Amino acid sequence: MDFMTDLDVQKYLEDGYVVLDGLLTSQECDELRQRMVEIMDRMDVPEHCRTTFSTYHDEQLKTQGNADYFITSGDKIRFFFEKGVFDDKGEFIVPKHRSVNKVGHALHAYEQLFKNVTHSPKVQGIAKKLGLCSPVILQSMYIFKQPGIGGEVTPHQDATFLYTEPLGRVMGVWIALEDATLNNGCLWFIPGSQKIGISRRMVRTPEGTFPLTDFIGKEQEYDEEKFVAAPVKKGGVVLIHGEVVHRSAENTSEDSRHVYTFHIMEAQDTRWSPDNWLQPTEELPFPPLYPK
Repeated sequence: MDFMTDLDVQKYLEDGYVVLDGLLTSQECDELRQRMVEIMDRMDVPEHCRTTFSTYHDEQLKTQGNADYFITSGDKIRFFFEKGVFDDKGEFIVPKHRSVNKVGHALHAYEQLFKNVTHSPKVQGIAKKLGLCSPVILQSMYIFKQPGIGGEVTPHQDATFLYTEPLGRVMGVWIALEDATLNNGCLWFIPGSQKIGISRRMVRTPEGTFPLTDFIGKEQEYDEEKFVAAPVKKGGVVLIHGEVVHRSAENTSEDSRHVYTFHIMEAQDTRWSPDNWLQPTEELPFPPLYPK
């Protein structure tokens, strides 16, 4: 029995997303969360996060530090923090483990447990069911959505950041390691919005210029009424079409909402834009999803 049914495929193609229960067992979710605790125990807090500002110039250096740290994170495991978790001396004002917004972008390459999940038979089965011939992994992230401070993610399309020609070659695989509910910031989608194209792109700027990335075009205005919530149980997965409009609210609850997510691209007859912030490197070409 396929993990993904024909009906699921139909829903994904029509709505631009589909929720599937039971990709991981509860125990597998807990193992990934435990491994992340260990990774954070060894965490190096980058200097730019700790900088205290006094002048406009210092502020610029911090911004530049942030940008460098982000744009070179495609083949590394790096830490991105929630706003307001450091005091003016660069020390944590909330417990360290509750300060991180996300960890990215190469867990799938360097962390065995995350690699196993990414290349699991069920994930490969999903890709085959969707007819993908030579899917590759672009990036991966662990997202925390911390209790009380997990920030909102405004409406966007993943193709804004992960642009391909033609469009429609990228899919997000969003795995709930805890229940994602209306209270703790589950995803919301505009069903069918993957058919409208994209109006905004994030691109690398020419070398030697700052900022390192810029936006072309702007995000459309979306009708709040059209968003539909997609709660998902622990161990479930949401498949996200690269052009579907989605968002998540801030987390004002007492519960975290841990997620492991990664993006797959059909590499056959696809051009990955050299303007994307994320680029394959010699150390880490985009790894194929299927075994060679």
